[in-house]
Amino acid sequence: MSEHESAVHGHCDERFAAVRTAFEENFRDRDELGAAVSVTLGGETVVDLWGGWADPARTRRWERDTLVNVWSTTKGPTALCAHILADRGLLDFDAPVAAYWPEFAAAGKEKVLVRHLLSHRAGLSGLREPHSLDQIYDWELTTRRLAETAPWWEPGTVSGYHAFTYGFLVGEVVRRVSGLLPGAFLEREVTGPLGIDFTVGLPEKEAGRAAELVHPPAASASEQAALFAQLAPAAIAALANPVMGATEANSPGWRAAEIPAANGHGTARAVAALYGVFAGRGTFGGHRVLSPEAAERVREGQGSCRDLVLGIGLGNDTELGLGLWLSGPNGSYGPNPRAFGHDGFGGSCGLVDPEAEVSLGYVMNRMGPRIADDPRKMALVDALYSAL
Repeated sequence: MSEHESAVHGHCDERFAAVRTAFEENFRDRDELGAAVSVTLGGETVVDLWGGWADPARTRRWERDTLVNVWSTTKGPTALCAHILADRGLLDFDAPVAAYWPEFAAAGKEKVLVRHLLSHRAGLSGLREPHSLDQIYDWELTTRRLAETAPWWEPGTVSGYHAFTYGFLVGEVVRRVSGLLPGAFLEREVTGPLGIDFTVGLPEKEAGRAAELVHPPAASASEQAALFAQLAPAAIAALANPVMGATEANSPGWRAAEIPAANGHGTARAVAALYGVFAGRGTFGGHRVLSPEAAERVREGQGSCRDLVLGIGLGNDTELGLGLWLSGPNGSYGPNPRAFGHDGFGGSCGLVDPEAEVSLGYVMNRMGPRIADDPRKMALVDALYSAL
């Protein structure tokens, strides 16, 4: 990009100039197309930057209010819905899922606990039968199939990333308890009252604000074959039933659906605010969403292990809390091992560090090839902590 094309807009407190520098370097050195980053400290926004292009043809600038699909960064707000219900005494994480969703007890799942859904330990990383893209848009069909299917492994023993099923599993429990799908519940309880620009799915009236995702270069046929040869059936079911990417995520069908694991749309400012609820120990913008105890519970570790789905890509042991990943010794969310957050397919991120009272949201449209810890995200995280 030329200097004019990569111009960064917004504001950045002088103390966090390193974050601005890293953001600018992402455009210059790391092939960024369009992106935004936001940081809150003590509930106040100290970084709010955006720049680049909202489309690969470079006809639309990335603006202050540009929205983009953040893939699995959506899982943080979905987990928040469950934690709100638990905080009100309406949902018990140690209860069987079937206590709220009786049909779920089929195929030997009567002892699967709600906490197993939140921590990707339910053994339902993907469906066993072929499930098309159109079918994943069908909430009733997808949740019925999940209720009927048998786990891939003994629930509660190990994590295996529930890439798309997470949203339907946690989301159906939210619906059974509250009467609302997660998107509507989140709007009623959090994004509406706090004025946060984030939705599950994308309302048609907002389509003009949406950035177009760009998929990373495809691996060769031989590289794909070599990868899939290493994957267990549970991993293939999680990542390729159905196969999804930027083309699918840019489609009207995807945007109209409710996929609470993967089709949240928002700004970096919105991501920082939603994850900021946890950073503020339950409070953001003067509005209490969770009790301090409930906000702390999201990072209650469920056991470190080699994830059955992401183990090859991540290369080492990781640990999930009740809905989000712990930074741990890998430093995925900074040097505080008890910081936590969630990455989205291709690079986006929400980060929480309650000890530092900080949250970060990063969103972009040119997807990178990594499952997690995209170099652009890590450059921003490293810059943030250099300033704290």
